[in-house]
Amino acid sequence: MLKCKIISIGKTKETWLNAAIDEYQKRLRNTAQIEWVWAKDDQQLVTLVHQEPLFICLDPLGKSLNSRQFADFLMHKFEEGGSRLAFVIGGAEGLPTVLKQHKEAISLSPLTFTHQITRLILIEQIYRGFEIARGSEYHK
Repeated sequence: MLKCKIISIGKTKETWLNAAIDEYQKRLRNTAQIEWVWAKDDQQLVTLVHQEPLFICLDPLGKSLNSRQFADFLMHKFEEGGSRLAFVIGGAEGLPTVLKQHKEAISLSPLTFTHQITRLILIEQIYRGFEIARGSEYHK
């Protein structure tokens, strides 16, 4: 099974947001295992990220992809990472400088989102990417 780790600062406390994220995790349960890793601060985030062999940073200044391009990117990265991939979401101040300099950064939007909302957008796009790859009607 594919394993996708999402590393982020802080936990999601909003029940409505947790419910939405849980819905996509349920939809993905037969496709990919999603693991959430919470960092308490930027220093811990950097430490956690540097333990990952392949990670993608989310940054508004990163490479912009449409959903089909993201699906291709996602499948390619899972192949490259041996069925393992990590995404990194910064805190309220964004990514620490050392991570912003990482060569592999994508943008989910030129808009700025809270790190909590970014979690939901990311997991929905991961689900959408898998649905595009398998040719379902989810992506219209």
